[in-house]
Amino acid sequence: MIESKEMAKLAIEALEDKKAEDIRLIDIAEISVLGDYFLIASGTNRSQIQALADNVQEKLGRAGAHVKQVEGYDSANWILMDFGDVIVHVFDKENRLFYNLERIWRDGKLIEKDELN
Repeated sequence: MIESKEMAKLAIEALEDKKAEDIRLIDIAEISVLGDYFLIASGTNRSQIQALADNVQEKLGRAGAHVKQVEGYDSANWILMDFGDVIVHVFDKENRLFYNLERIWRDGKLIEKDELN
């Protein structure tokens, strides 16, 4: 089974590959039973947001991590992908500002990709 740290790193790389904007990784392990990490990113339009989600699923799937649930793919204003220990949120700009998960989960620790090594 792939470790959550490695899963988060691969997901960030998958988002970067498709030019996601404002990628944030929040360590929620000590404040929630939901998982270890929330990964939040933005896309500029419906097609890009879906491509971001597809790339994350493909890259993590090849590494042995399978998505448990996907919500919001068709509308693509907020796609949520639950990989168990890593939960990936891909937003359009408007919904990201509206839901402001970074504020809601501010008790978590914001970490940089290079801290995952």
